[in-house]
Amino acid sequence: MRYGLSMFPTDYSISPADLGIAMEARGFESYWAPEHSHIPVSRKSPWPGGAELPKAYYDVMDPFVALAAMSSVTKKLKLATGICLVVQRDPIQTAKEICTLDTLSGGRFLFGVGAGWNAEEMADHGTKFSERMEVMRERIEAIKLICSKSKPEYHGRHVNFEPFMTWPKSVQKPHPPVIVGGGYPHGARRAAEYGDGWMPINGRDDVAASIPKFRQMLAERDRDPDSVEISVFGVMPDAEKIKPFRDAGVKRVVFGLPSEAADKIIPMLDKMAEVMRKAM
Repeated sequence: MRYGLSMFPTDYSISPADLGIAMEARGFESYWAPEHSHIPVSRKSPWPGGAELPKAYYDVMDPFVALAAMSSVTKKLKLATGICLVVQRDPIQTAKEICTLDTLSGGRFLFGVGAGWNAEEMADHGTKFSERMEVMRERIEAIKLICSKSKPEYHGRHVNFEPFMTWPKSVQKPHPPVIVGGGYPHGARRAAEYGDGWMPINGRDDVAASIPKFRQMLAERDRDPDSVEISVFGVMPDAEKIKPFRDAGVKRVVFGLPSEAADKIIPMLDKMAEVMRKAM
């Protein structure tokens, strides 16, 4: 099993570069950068995590810039979006950022994706909440083509472009792994349809109970269940809490970190690294 960490990087937290160095030194496999471009003041959309939206959601840095900073000071650490809000992004420019980051990092990028929950935030980007899943699918399909084809072309309802040329292409072939976030059954179904991995959040769903059903989804689509990795977010850094996921065939668990300065984060990393070693 592999172990990752997720933290909202802000101007008051440990820097992405310092976090990357500390993670790599302690043997963590991956860092997952969240994304929110902004939070509308109206706050009409309820946050799925509870009543009060944490301050870091307002303050989070751009994920691709943060990951690029981390890439420059690490050699092995996987650099992931967790999640990239593709429904709020231009697919052509996003593909350029993905391929650039994958090239600069030597093929270490993981493309974690999701549609998001904040209807007002995505409306500011021109996406209707009711259409977000269709928009996400088309943009991901288009991004895959841009990352892999010399003259990509796409014609959909929400994404439409004639053949063009752009470089670099991604180091990973045909494109970086697309890891689809969301719970069971809807997020799992999207991962089974067009993802290279599934990324549920522990606590919002009974993830362990959903894994056999997800594997059945894959089999029904003539996909090898072992070819689509499962990465579980929100797992407590406790060896006993990790064991059921390891036994269920989960390939990766991702611990969460608060947006704090280095003097608080480094001791947390040491404790998590000790749990990681005990759980191996």
